[in-house]
Amino acid sequence: MLTTLAMGTASVASGAVPLGSIFSIFRRSPRALSDDQLLEEVQRASFALFWDSAHPRTGLVKDRVVFAGRDRSSVSSIAGTGFGLSALCVAEARGWITHRAAADRVRITLRFLRHQLPHQQGFFFHFVDWKTGERRLRSEVSSIDTALLLCGVLTCRQHFHDDEIQQLATEVFDRVDWQWMYRDGPYMSHGWTPEHGFLQATWDTYSEHMLLNLLALGASQHSIPSVSWVAWRRPVFRYGGLQYIDTSAPLFIHQYSHAWFDFRGVEDACADYFQNSVAATMAHRKFCTELAGEFPHWGRTLWGITASESSRGYAVWGGPPRVGPIDGSIVPCAAGGSLPFLREDSIQVLRSIRERFGELAWNRYGFADAFHPGRHWAAEHVLTINTGITLLMAENARTGWVWETFMKNPEAQRGMQRAGFKAAATDWRIPAA
Repeated sequence: MLTTLAMGTASVASGAVPLGSIFSIFRRSPRALSDDQLLEEVQRASFALFWDSAHPRTGLVKDRVVFAGRDRSSVSSIAGTGFGLSALCVAEARGWITHRAAADRVRITLRFLRHQLPHQQGFFFHFVDWKTGERRLRSEVSSIDTALLLCGVLTCRQHFHDDEIQQLATEVFDRVDWQWMYRDGPYMSHGWTPEHGFLQATWDTYSEHMLLNLLALGASQHSIPSVSWVAWRRPVFRYGGLQYIDTSAPLFIHQYSHAWFDFRGVEDACADYFQNSVAATMAHRKFCTELAGEFPHWGRTLWGITASESSRGYAVWGGPPRVGPIDGSIVPCAAGGSLPFLREDSIQVLRSIRERFGELAWNRYGFADAFHPGRHWAAEHVLTINTGITLLMAENARTGWVWETFMKNPEAQRGMQRAGFKAAATDWRIPAA
């Protein structure tokens, strides 16, 4: 059990959650908060998003939410639901909500996933209706988004010592036919649609798909062969004296797998992926600070961009090298998701945003998805996956609790074993270019 902080209210025997109290212990100026208190504030505000955006009868979490005023959206993201399930575990462990409230919400979600949400060979559509679970936006049956959901499912199975939760979680996971999505290999497909069958895109290069591959390797039913792990490409990129595996993609590809799988101190035949993410984050920080001439508000205490909302809609942007329509906006989850890799630097960024731009970039659900200090613009929607990566990585940076809990799953342990992970060399260093 994590160390809990008082909610500032009487206990709620009915299981109701006084979320207003999430903010009650933080009435001081952000400057008065210690680093740990700052992260506590960020996590608790972030959790409020997941509590508010999950449907009470399905447990499905919305893809994005308007933080000011009434939100009328009805599209759920199964990846966001996976982050939400993990967030419930953190919230219960920290005492932000009662055990009964958390367990009830998890049961509702797992029952819906097991018995009602449409699926294809155990894989779910990327976007579904918040209330009914019906396919939305003509989305694909998504391999990676199903995997993100399953990471939340397995986290719940380990955290809650509840027979129904554990049985439902196991049934949802074991139903997945990984071999179907693998086809004839050696790569897994991005997904499938009823109209066109399997998508042409495959997971053939380093990306956030490591968690997908490891789950498919470690499954007790329909697992795929170990060759799938060594088959995908690992391009080496060099920037600013750093050398690391990368694919010119946004920073989140170096974060998502690390939210659940603990890569610290281990390596496969190709890399130490935790240190690789450290190097990639260092390169991204350097890339951003070097753009200060173009965007004067950027610097050592204000950096970070990754896929997010923008003033023109959803943007896939990042670097190095420069990707997408970078316009000087800051995406807080870039630093939030980097907390385990560059703890002090990332906290410094989050503190800077909170102190200097709080009126613009802070809301009841934590940080804005993106904001532009020079234009006084902030995204009106909050994306649940971006808020989720900040919440989970903050917990890992503080205590390692999500790693510790998730890695107790035999599927996670088997997956890393079959991928060939072993203790990393003690003298491993980020190699120079």
